[in-house]
Amino acid sequence: MVVKEKETVQETAKKEVKKTTTDKKVASINKLRIKVTAYEHKVLDTSVKQIMDTAFKFDAQVLGPVPLPTSIKKYTVNRSTFIFKDAREQFEMRVHKRLIDIISPSQKVIEALTNLNLPSGVDIDVKLM
Repeated sequence: MVVKEKETVQETAKKEVKKTTTDKKVASINKLRIKVTAYEHKVLDTSVKQIMDTAFKFDAQVLGPVPLPTSIKKYTVNRSTFIFKDAREQFEMRVHKRLIDIISPSQKVIEALTNLNLPSGVDIDVKLM
């Protein structure tokens, strides 16, 4: 009798684990994650505002924009080719990033976002999660 009770407890625990894993999968699939990157923050902010306006136009639930850390690439170059090694110039490139999540997007929202005309220099990565 004791053995049967342990088996039923283990079986119920397995069933509960299966239910929670399937619930997490269903909840995480219905999200559209948009990562927007640009060199100029003003252009980036205007394009993010344009994306947000189109999402709000179709009554989509939007999380963000979340500012991600700016990645800075620095380059050091010699000014002179041969004699003056101490004379150097430093250049840097800053890449600004924003993250926008659209929860359970409809087909109209996805179609409107694909038809957006954004300025040059703005890169968009779209993932369906």
